[in-house]
Amino acid sequence: MTRLADHAYLDHIRKESARFLEVLRGCEPTAQVPSCPDWDAADLLWHLTGVQHFWHHVVTTRPAAPDDYAEPGRPTSYDGLLARFQEVHGRFLEALSAAAPSEPAWSWSNDAGAQSVAFTYRRQAHEALIHRLDAELAAGTSTPLPPDLATDGVEETLAVMFGGLPDWGRFEPLPLHVEYRITDTATSVWTRLGTFSGTSPEGTDHADEPDQHVVPDPGTPADLVVAGTADRLDGWLWHRYDDAGITFEGDPAVWERAAAVLRHPIN
Repeated sequence: MTRLADHAYLDHIRKESARFLEVLRGCEPTAQVPSCPDWDAADLLWHLTGVQHFWHHVVTTRPAAPDDYAEPGRPTSYDGLLARFQEVHGRFLEALSAAAPSEPAWSWSNDAGAQSVAFTYRRQAHEALIHRLDAELAAGTSTPLPPDLATDGVEETLAVMFGGLPDWGRFEPLPLHVEYRITDTATSVWTRLGTFSGTSPEGTDHADEPDQHVVPDPGTPADLVVAGTADRLDGWLWHRYDDAGITFEGDPAVWERAAAVLRHPIN
């Protein structure tokens, strides 16, 4: 089990957001974000501002869906962007701290169990973490991801960002398992490979596309083991790090199937 206590997620949102702001205060506004090539530092700053602004709305209007959400206007100066982030983050943290994690609240997840404030606690801790790393990469200096949150991040990325299943789709499992072994926290996250098929509400057909879902330890040897520290694995899954520090052991054909899933872009 990788999940943290709810108060730990809140503490990570606070710490990672503070580090994000600290780094970007000293960064050139036009510095490119290498992990998000379409963004510069100013765009990254505005992105996380908008994310926390949106989830502030979700939390304060819970449990209603955010159908009436209005996006904020972007300040024209970098100093204005910095000030707006600080303001939005303060209000977001205050609202989140006042909300019980068990309270019903909207989320975009198809998982019925994710329709609560707890989803925002966890998802936004990882959002702040990864964009803190983006800020550091833009500034040319990076610090390791905290092992506890990064360990949970491996599971969250595989289960939520890569492993969702829409209501209109179906997953056909194959007898192939991948173990993501987190070496510094003695934790493993397992996935089962398979295919995804279905027709979206917009009419797009999907047939036999590579897919995977997080599963319990099957009790049998993995077909592929992907190993690394929590920092390296989480950052690698988010396409922020290269393969340095990641090891692969097992069937190359299984890795090709897993890689086809992991190549999908996530920001």
